[in-house]
Amino acid sequence: MIQQNPEFERVNDAWWIVVSGDKILQHRDSPGLFRGDWQQMTDFHAWREDIIQVGEVDSRPCYVLDMDAQHVTQEVYEGISLRAMLMQLQAELFYVVSRAWQVALFLRTHRFCGRCGDRMARVEWELATQCHTCKHRCYPRISPCIIVAIRKGSQILLAQGRHHKNNMFSTLAGFVESGETLEQAVHREVFEEVGVKVKNLSYFASQPWPFPHSLMCGFLAEYDSGEISVDDDEIIEAQFFNFDALPNIPPTFSIAGQLIEATRELVSDR
Repeated sequence: MIQQNPEFERVNDAWWIVVSGDKILQHRDSPGLFRGDWQQMTDFHAWREDIIQVGEVDSRPCYVLDMDAQHVTQEVYEGISLRAMLMQLQAELFYVVSRAWQVALFLRTHRFCGRCGDRMARVEWELATQCHTCKHRCYPRISPCIIVAIRKGSQILLAQGRHHKNNMFSTLAGFVESGETLEQAVHREVFEEVGVKVKNLSYFASQPWPFPHSLMCGFLAEYDSGEISVDDDEIIEAQFFNFDALPNIPPTFSIAGQLIEATRELVSDR
C-alpha cells in the first residue's frame, strides 16, 4: 500500500522513515525508526508536503519523509546507512523501509521529464510522476535480478565478489537482461561468472532489495558440469564449500542467507 497526501496529522501512533542524503535518520539516544505522532516530529514539519504513506506494520501506518540533501541538528540525530538500518529491523519493517527508500529515490530522480526536459508533477492517485507538457508518465523502476544457490553433492558453491566486504562469500547473482526469462538469466550469469553449468532449477522465493531498486528472484540449482573459472571482474574467488567449513556468509535476513540455509537443509536430509 502506497498513498500520497495521507491524513498523517490525525494518526496517534506511526512509524516514520526519514531519509537525508544517502542516510536514514535516527535519534542518537534511541536507535531505529522514529515512532509516534506528527506533533512529536516537530523538527521535520518543514517537509510536510513530501510525506507519503508506504505501508502499515502492527496496525501502525508507515510514512516516508525525504529531506533530500538537507540536514537537521547533528547533536540530536545521526544518519546511518540503509543496510545498517535494515539489519536492525524485523521482517515487516524491513520490507516497508525498503519500499520507502525506493519511493524517495524515484521521486528524487524524476523531477524532470526524460523526454522533453520540463518539470514533472506527482500524480495524486498513484505513485507516478507526469509531465504536463508532453504527457510522459513515469513509475518507480524495478530491476529484476536472479540469485542462485548451487549444490554439488554435500557442498555449496559460494563466491567472493570484488566489492564484498569482510571477506564475505555469497551465492551468485546478476541482473536479468532484456528478452530473457529468469531461468535463462540463471544459466547465463552462472556460466559468465564461474564457468560452470547448472541443472534442475527450482524457484525458491523473491525479496525486494533496495540497492538501489532490485527485485531478487531466488533459485536452487544443482551443479551439472564444468570447472570453476572466475571472471576476475565481478568475481575474484569461487569454490565449493562443505557446510561444516563455511566462510563468512550473508545473514539470513537476506535472500542469499536464506538460500544457503535452504541448501543446508536439502543436504542434511539426504
